[in-house]
Amino acid sequence: MPPKLDPSQIVEVYVLKLTVQNRQAKVAVVPSAAALVIKALKEPERDRKKTKNIKHNGNISLDDVIEIAKIMKPRSMAKELAGTVKEILGTCVSVGCTVDGKDPKDLQQEIDDGDVEIPLE
Repeated sequence: MPPKLDPSQIVEVYVLKLTVQNRQAKVAVVPSAAALVIKALKEPERDRKKTKNIKHNGNISLDDVIEIAKIMKPRSMAKELAGTVKEILGTCVSVGCTVDGKDPKDLQQEIDDGDVEIPLE
């Protein structure tokens, strides 16, 4: 059983990729979907310790969302790329940005209805 954490302690969790080849270990930090979305927004860095619950009000294109989905595809539980795109659109809702000037929830509904085509790969 893990030790209980004090709420005043600062805890940061990172996802790492460990690759071992010829008895040599390489460690790489794997960015989260939210980090990739914020990076695609091209907004300046903010100090999260000073301001909490930052909502980003930028706009990214659907092509950027598809590129992020291709990066996140191996970690996704979705069978097709369209499912992974919808996961990234959900992340856009959480971040607070728009996609092609539309609300990401509306874009998810358009993908379900077949109004927006997502490539297979």
